[in-house]
Amino acid sequence: MNKPRISIGIDTSNYKTSVAAVDENGNILCNVQKYLDVKKGERGLRQSTALFQHVNNLPELIDDCFNAITRDQVVCVSVSAKPRPIEGSYMPVFNAGISAGRMLSTSLGVPFYSFSHQEGHIEAVRFFSPLKEREELLSFHFSGGTTEALLMKNGSLTVAGGSLDIAFGQVLDRVGVALGMAFPCGEEMDKIACSGRGGEKNLLPVIKCADGFVNLSGIETRCQREVDRIEKEQLIVMLFERIGQAICAMTEQLLQKYKVSSVLFAGGVSSSRFIRRYVEEQLKGIDICFGKPELSTDNAVGTAILGGKEIWR
Repeated sequence: MNKPRISIGIDTSNYKTSVAAVDENGNILCNVQKYLDVKKGERGLRQSTALFQHVNNLPELIDDCFNAITRDQVVCVSVSAKPRPIEGSYMPVFNAGISAGRMLSTSLGVPFYSFSHQEGHIEAVRFFSPLKEREELLSFHFSGGTTEALLMKNGSLTVAGGSLDIAFGQVLDRVGVALGMAFPCGEEMDKIACSGRGGEKNLLPVIKCADGFVNLSGIETRCQREVDRIEKEQLIVMLFERIGQAICAMTEQLLQKYKVSSVLFAGGVSSSRFIRRYVEEQLKGIDICFGKPELSTDNAVGTAILGGKEIWR
């Protein structure tokens, strides 16, 4: 009996090194990640520093991966080579994964494939969702540096909406750091939002949405101004409420505009329990799908699946 064929994925995003292995039956055999080190009080890393950390992290994570799989079952290696699937999209951090992936594919004698970080995020959620076979849908990608709504048709992605300036993840991280939290701040803020109370009235301005697009620098500036005026827990709850409202407004406007019936949410911000609960309550009756939280944050599972599909089909 033939053993299932395995695809290895590598993702070296801005703040996490990830390696995964998935077989052709959809079993996740390995899914390991390591956060990059960011000094307390800082809101990110220089690309050169992040690249250096990825290079140091990859050998250990690749060793962990091969401890979980059989080498002779590997049929391809795939990496995230750029942030988004558009011309000119580039970030130096992805060169760490490209280099490691090419060396690995050569040593194993298997094909090498490259995709975008965004495509990997979406596939990690979509492949394990009820929307797996859907030909047309609206997909949101909410991550640390991206807030986009993408119209998916026949496997291609077209930007349909999103933020015109900074991303939801950037708002959360910048406000979180201002509140004294360690970067990245989203997970800690989500726990506080889920357990806290925002008060009877939300003192933050509504994030206005027009034709599926929003601007987020205003809400970030207002939060920075209120850091010393509003109690920490209350400010976080109010911010998450405003983000949830904005997501609902974007969704409703874009469904009306493009006449699609299904919505997929991917990316780290989509792993927020508060936002999931809020959106599901507000958009009852709409076919929406959030992935497993562990597959919504940065990982290499989707990248592995995309490469595997090139061989398995």
